Amino acid sequence: MYQTILFDLDGTLTNSELGITNSVAYALGKYGIQVPDKKALRVFIGPPLQESFERFYGFSKEECLKAIDYYHEYFSEKGLYENEVYLGVPDLLASLKQAGKQLIVATSKPEEFSIQILKHFGLYDYFDFVAGATMDRKRSKKSDVIQYALEQNGITDLAHTIMIGDREHDVLGAQAQKFDSIGVLYGFGSREELEEAGATYIAQEVGEIAAFIG
Repeated sequence: MYQTILFDLDGTLTNSELGITNSVAYALGKYGIQVPDKKALRVFIGPPLQESFERFYGFSKEECLKAIDYYHEYFSEKGLYENEVYLGVPDLLASLKQAGKQLIVATSKPEEFSIQILKHFGLYDYFDFVAGATMDRKRSKKSDVIQYALEQNGITDLAHTIMIGDREHDVLGAQAQKFDSIGVLYGFGSREELEEAGATYIAQEVGEIAAFIG
């Protein structure tokens, strides 16, 4: 049975595909790069933005930082709200909260934006703490965000702590801190990705998560 539950945001609590892909397309457009099919930009959902701009478009560090500024320009005005809560998530959070679980968001999205999204969609009050990336990008990797969340909440009982997310970064971030994880398949990662990363459990749907938590 797990007592402390860390949730990823994008692809786990909310379906943020439209807002993220539109923001990435806007940033790429500033460099004259047009993307006819925005589904190709789904690879940006989950990992830190700098990592994705470098990996998929070969941007230099300087180009990445400017592209991220362009991304935030669109995201802060429109992309934040081009988003929707996955069916069943509010009920899951309510039941876990009622059971006395400690609920934390751990996301590579900037903390400021994450809090705005959670409040906008009525999820903020379920959580005891929100840990996200910093706007200056000094804290952006998922493993660093998770470590920050643990430290800020004085969490040392890792045997009863679990991370829930849809990408390998969530699983690997939990492994780096030596605790378990649930990989979810309704988000943006594949079963193969999550299994190769070493997820402790795999949940096909939101409704399967509670049984793994206990």
